[in-house]
Amino acid sequence: MTSLLAAALLAASAPAEAADAFAAATGREAPAIAENATAAEILNVCRKMTPATITVRGHINRRSRHGTQVAAYGYTLTRKDGVTDLKVTDKSGAEIAFEKGGRLLDTDVTWSDLSLDFLWWDDVAFDGGGDAESSHGFICKVLVVRNGPRAVKIWVDRRTGAILQAKEVAEGKVVRELFCTSLKKFGDRWAPRNIEVGPPGAKYRTKIVVESVE
Repeated sequence: MTSLLAAALLAASAPAEAADAFAAATGREAPAIAENATAAEILNVCRKMTPATITVRGHINRRSRHGTQVAAYGYTLTRKDGVTDLKVTDKSGAEIAFEKGGRLLDTDVTWSDLSLDFLWWDDVAFDGGGDAESSHGFICKVLVVRNGPRAVKIWVDRRTGAILQAKEVAEGKVVRELFCTSLKKFGDRWAPRNIEVGPPGAKYRTKIVVESVE
């Protein structure tokens, strides 16, 4: 399985009532993405979630099928002048080695899930013949970004510019999925608050919780 980025950033698997509440909260805001925006313009809007300089803090939880917590980590992602640094710690605060392109120990989380590095791939196009899709009440623009053999399909909420879903595709098959189960506004930007990642069809995924974006 190729490592996903893929991630990162998701897609509204939130229930209908959550979608209604979100719509009410953003009802007074102009859509972040124009109806006639190009694929490159939409990707540029998404990049505001992880600009050249930013610090993101959060935690990662993995539970068994019985609901028992089997892994818990904290993380701090720092981007300075476009260079990304990722620090992951265990419950005691000890730093854990986490190689770029690798997977975090006993979780489904990859470097790409936390860094959303696929947003900086330049090969981008609309997916198929349609550039809009409705998912649980969210109107999305659907893009495909590519970097060599890797391809990631992403759903972008037109109203906020946030990623709601990402799927990495290899040889025509989905090999990895990332879903946003809730959005939050951090300062002047909307971004995923809760993210679930894992292989397609997984009943129990690893959850990433974003606590702060500075």
